[in-house]
Amino acid sequence: MNLRKMDSASVFATVAVGAAVIAMIVMVAAAFGAFRGDDANASSPEDEQITDDGAVADPDAQASDIVDAAAAAMAGVSSVEFRLERSGAPIFIDEFERIALDSLRGQFSVPGKAQAELEVTVNDNMATRLGAVAVDDEVWISNPVTGDFETLPAGYDIDPSKFFDPKGGWQPLLANLQDVTLVGVEDRGGDRYHITGTAPAAQVTDITVGLVTGQDVAVDMWIHPDTHLVTAAEFQTIIDGATSDWKLELDHYGDSFKIEPPANIREPEASSNG
Repeated sequence: MNLRKMDSASVFATVAVGAAVIAMIVMVAAAFGAFRGDDANASSPEDEQITDDGAVADPDAQASDIVDAAAAAMAGVSSVEFRLERSGAPIFIDEFERIALDSLRGQFSVPGKAQAELEVTVNDNMATRLGAVAVDDEVWISNPVTGDFETLPAGYDIDPSKFFDPKGGWQPLLANLQDVTLVGVEDRGGDRYHITGTAPAAQVTDITVGLVTGQDVAVDMWIHPDTHLVTAAEFQTIIDGATSDWKLELDHYGDSFKIEPPANIREPEASSNG
């Protein structure tokens, strides 16, 4: 993973300007319209309803067999929509620890294309949103004041394609899951296997895009009994003695998402420091 470092003259410095809050909300809302494809299949969270897909799971299935099948299935994913809700102690996406990630929603398509809408809290008291787009090795993020997209500056590692990497993240996570247990079969829009296990620190770092490092984590997963794709995951992380709760939903596997570089890209001004 390439770490991107930034200085105080970068795009995010403008987020802290209180006078720009109203303009920020309006312009970022416009920015989301610029990067989210019109033909993306996913609806907004408030519009979604969980429908029963009629899946039936075998309550006598072996946990190890379920996880092995899930590892293989996730490695073959071509596209997916992911939604993350995070609560508890803040998880910062910047090196200055001013911008805390609250939630994100995005789409991923092979090879290495992704787009996401991030809800963040700035300086502990201001909620706003950012848009991010990744195509191959390029990442753009929306300026919260102008609404334009800028090349991701140094100091952030918020490449949305890293939030869902089937081969580099989910396949090794499942393959290396320890102390695997089948909790049971639960109805989550059809039967799902509820699996628990311990994810090694290296895999935790990968699936949290480097936001959490150096700790093994107990993970709950819900796996579809027919496709063996992961449909949800929940876990807690502890940083400096404080607990953060993560809830991830995965669906729209195999759908077609229009993910292209934003039309309104503006190169950030060079830093005047030093």
